Amino acid sequence: MDEHKEFDMIAIGDIVTDAFIRIKQASVYYDSTEHTEKICLINGGKIPYEFTKVIRGTGNSANADVAATRLGLHTALVTNLGDDDNGKEILKALDKDGINQKFIRVHPGKISNFNYVLWFKDERTILIRHEDYDYVLPDIGEPKWIYFSSVSENSMDYHRAIAEYLHQHPNVKLAFQPGTFQVKLGIEALKDIYTATEVFFCNKEEAQRLLKTEETNTAKLAKEMTTHGPKIAVITDGEHGAFMYDGENAWSLAPFPSTEAPYERTGAGDSFASTFTSALILGKSHEEALIWGAANSRNVIQYVGAQEGLLTRDELEKRIANKPADYGPQKVTL
Repeated sequence: MDEHKEFDMIAIGDIVTDAFIRIKQASVYYDSTEHTEKICLINGGKIPYEFTKVIRGTGNSANADVAATRLGLHTALVTNLGDDDNGKEILKALDKDGINQKFIRVHPGKISNFNYVLWFKDERTILIRHEDYDYVLPDIGEPKWIYFSSVSENSMDYHRAIAEYLHQHPNVKLAFQPGTFQVKLGIEALKDIYTATEVFFCNKEEAQRLLKTEETNTAKLAKEMTTHGPKIAVITDGEHGAFMYDGENAWSLAPFPSTEAPYERTGAGDSFASTFTSALILGKSHEEALIWGAANSRNVIQYVGAQEGLLTRDELEKRIANKPADYGPQKVTL
């Protein structure tokens, strides 16, 4: 049998190096016009920082692949790199996690993606730049699932190729977690992707932008998202937890219980989405998948970066087994 068919999940999306800068002096204010918090630094000043930490091989899809691999799934990663030193270091980092590199393409003369992460208190602001690669979908066979996320703006043909692949392989399920530029493109431009999506993930603010609404009820946002194609929509809302609409019912789930304060929140959404998807692949119900996502996400935010805190299946199941008896998804009346 073709070895491709053995893959439980193939993650598709850009990969990056994250350089974290732990800031000491900044302020945060709420912009009531844009309904967002903004970080403020002294323009023209010299801003002290505590330390820096460089983490290789991150990005939404790479994080998802690491999460699924640690949970015991057979996965691979479709991504693009430059042939620079950062690209070589990324490949070394993926080796350490046992990530299948069969579909990773190295572009001669190109540089690899590099982000700067401004980390203040327990939140982060990421300065991103996606290199323009010639995106080509390789022959990935027929995995059980595809997990598709962040790519650059010059990727419309790539989206069409993925949508066509899914049309030709109706047994392959799609988890879609749009990245920055995919949110900017909007639903209409990517309607073939949304229509093919089994489960969709984003945060509340991204949902409001995609749906072009000021609706603040996150459960209603999840239900509205399913009208654009996804069979299941999961929307995270920070300290308010996660909300899901499964085609019939809306559900809410509070953050996983913990006595520890969050340390750094990068990758919280990625870990939730990829762990939810992994749980479905492993035969869990939608409600169980919510708990799996919440538990893994809660551990990730105790560490720097998106991958260090990702749990193995044994670790995750032990954590869930010790949760309070009354912790779990609650039906929401819409």
